[in-house]
Amino acid sequence: MATKKKESPKKKYGDGTTYKDSSGKTRRRVSSPGTKRGDAYCARTVSQKRTPKVKVRRKAWGCKGKKSVG
Repeated sequence: MATKKKESPKKKYGDGTTYKDSSGKTRRRVSSPGTKRGDAYCARTVSQKRTPKVKVRRKAWGCKGKKSVG
């Protein structure tokens, strides 16, 4: 029985990593701290449960509360 080594959230969800969307297309994770888009992301995730993924992504976006700081 082979055990799969768990990848750290920082490597799995960090900026520049890739993922497949619902249609199967490969996309790259990119954040834009200090922008309107960043503010929208931070406001949207401020009330989410702090899972390792959310923590890593909020840090990448530069979230401080509901604002994104670049």
